[in-house]
Amino acid sequence: MIDQTQPSLEANDGTRHDAERGAFIVLEGIEGVGKTTQMAVAQRALEQAGKALVCTREPGGTAAGEALRSVLLDKDGAPLSLEAETLLMFAARANHLHEKIRPALNRGDWVLCDRFTDASYAYQGAGRQLGVARIAVLEKWVQAELRPDLVIVLDADPELALTRAKNRGPVDRFEQESLDFFHRARQVYLDRAKDHPERYAVIDASMSLEDVTAAVEATVSGFARQWGVS
Repeated sequence: MIDQTQPSLEANDGTRHDAERGAFIVLEGIEGVGKTTQMAVAQRALEQAGKALVCTREPGGTAAGEALRSVLLDKDGAPLSLEAETLLMFAARANHLHEKIRPALNRGDWVLCDRFTDASYAYQGAGRQLGVARIAVLEKWVQAELRPDLVIVLDADPELALTRAKNRGPVDRFEQESLDFFHRARQVYLDRAKDHPERYAVIDASMSLEDVTAAVEATVSGFARQWGVS
């Protein structure tokens, strides 16, 4: 099911968006929902709209962030405590914001990111059961008032999504987690979308590739029009 609610032109601090600032768009979802494919779809739609665009990912996006990504995703690496994993995620995010995301937005570029803080709510907060309150504290510290202007959640039943993920090749540290882990993570994505319908769009990633692509294109193009891009 696609949530057809279009994000408003209200900025995430409650004021109307600054026309000089670029928009911040994030694709989210559990493993195997097709984010990599749909990132390319969203990128193409935004470039066709004539926007200067920065495409990036989390964890990663900077030299330091990519180094931390290797540590975080390596299933054969040294074990990480839950606290260490969470803090490393936010350390990478803080650097990402400082080096890439905020500078791009401030110069008027749009940013398209594969995962952001919703992933921490879903994976560490719910999947690993740290609790959303601790994630919220770190979010406020690292991001201040900045939130994505549009979050596209690609949603699918975890059994289907994990089958897809495992069929595409070797799994990483997160992809080897239990089905219950991903059920908890999925529910947080859906709950956050329900709580903030002005900024979220949920797309059924179990549809055919053509239908998912059409839904992503429509969502991104509709948001761009609302933002004032013809």
